Amino acid sequence: MPEIKGGGVGLLDYDGDGLLDIFCVQAGALDPANNQRPTHRLFRNLGNWQFQDVTVTAGVSGDGRYGMGCACADYDGDGHVDIHLTHVQGSLLYRNNGDGTFSDVTAQAGLTNVAWGVGSTFFDLDGDSHLDLFIANYLRWNLEAEVECFSRGGMPDYCSPLSYSAPAVDTLYRNRGDGTFEDMTLRAGLDKAYGNGLGVATADFDRDGRFDLFVANDAAPNQLWMNQGALPLVDQALIRGCAVNALGMSEAGMGISSVDLDNNGWRDLFVTHLVGEANRLFMNTNGQFLDVVDPAGPGITSWPYTSFGVGFFDFDHDRILDLYVANGRVKRADRDLDPNNPYAEPNQLLRGISNARFEEIPNAGGNRPLIESSRGAAFGDLDNDGDIDVVVVNRDGPTHLLRNVAPKHGHWITLRILEDNGSDAIGAEVMIQAGDQKLWRSVSPHESYASSNDPRVHCGLGPIAEVRQIQVTWPDGQVRVFENLSADQFFEVRRDAIAPRRHSNR
Repeated sequence: MPEIKGGGVGLLDYDGDGLLDIFCVQAGALDPANNQRPTHRLFRNLGNWQFQDVTVTAGVSGDGRYGMGCACADYDGDGHVDIHLTHVQGSLLYRNNGDGTFSDVTAQAGLTNVAWGVGSTFFDLDGDSHLDLFIANYLRWNLEAEVECFSRGGMPDYCSPLSYSAPAVDTLYRNRGDGTFEDMTLRAGLDKAYGNGLGVATADFDRDGRFDLFVANDAAPNQLWMNQGALPLVDQALIRGCAVNALGMSEAGMGISSVDLDNNGWRDLFVTHLVGEANRLFMNTNGQFLDVVDPAGPGITSWPYTSFGVGFFDFDHDRILDLYVANGRVKRADRDLDPNNPYAEPNQLLRGISNARFEEIPNAGGNRPLIESSRGAAFGDLDNDGDIDVVVVNRDGPTHLLRNVAPKHGHWITLRILEDNGSDAIGAEVMIQAGDQKLWRSVSPHESYASSNDPRVHCGLGPIAEVRQIQVTWPDGQVRVFENLSADQFFEVRRDAIAPRRHSNR
């Protein structure tokens, strides 16, 4: 079963040179007697679309466990981005030493849970300015529990999670602020709802000033853990309208994007699904969600595919968010698109034409169709030219590095929102006043599927050459307003100042 689920990819500036580097999560071997196991890979961005494999020198090869996903953040507040990894057999935490190397601090940090995790996210649950860690766990699985399943044609095939009847409890760790974590899973009440967790998103979904958690479950109701200000958390997915679809049916939740599609200040949810289910848009109105199916909606072209990685970004700078989706089957179909890979499907690019309405671009915007069994997708400006590029990890295939060369329809602005210690302010909300339009963005890098995006906030501006105002709400609720910013620049934003920052691609 694990063979069909991985893996993820992370974008992070691990060496502080202003260029995003790429971390690819490897799967490996499930046979304990197999010593020839591939390792994770860290590629340093040298500029001009050249990358160097620095895995060994950086010390991030892994420990031989079967990898799933990653989340990149500065968990200890020392100004250097660290890496959390999920595996079939628990976590791995790499602390960035600040000299180009990492140290495995999993044991000393107290990450002792050995569950099969997939998606993970760092966020400040309790408002103490330390990043806590949440992990979406999939199945209570081991090699001896594997069962046999077959396709409709009688070929050996991968099973549904329902074949195992082993849903898992997710994991919550509280950051003590001294480099260690405390397992708060039971105190948080997470054992009150089991699921087959894959995707996770954190946001203040009801705008009460506290971060909540959404978990996309595979073939089980989703969970929406609402933060009441003290533990336990309360799962309100059902009463708030995002546990199941409008027909009351659970679906195969994979990847997630929490995004304000209608620019009303409330974060919506877009969840990728299995073939025949269609990707699902839950629109957020005052903390209540509505399953929206529109003939031109973001999920309307997804019926024939199984989707994983996902991201909404303004790829062409027209002020309207576009959508990229990474697809790949989990079951054999009657007709193969690739004779060498029965699980291959084309990825999709949808251009936004208005709020929450889209049109599909042929070949996912490329010069040829990319047909693979795709999983994780990460989004960020890899060459610092002001637009968003894409990295896609494929199951049993090469990584795809997609440079954005789309025709642009206007200006842009990119903001790096920082805490006082120089760390990215994960969870910060940003309102950008572009002409007479307000555009809402957020610092929420740990979304998509088992992946970690560029933490910088990018926004297309259309014909607007000067931003009248930006309003930043930090995770602790503090609000700052900055005015009259010239477009087509990178800015570094702190609570007491905003300043342009030059970024080269060498």
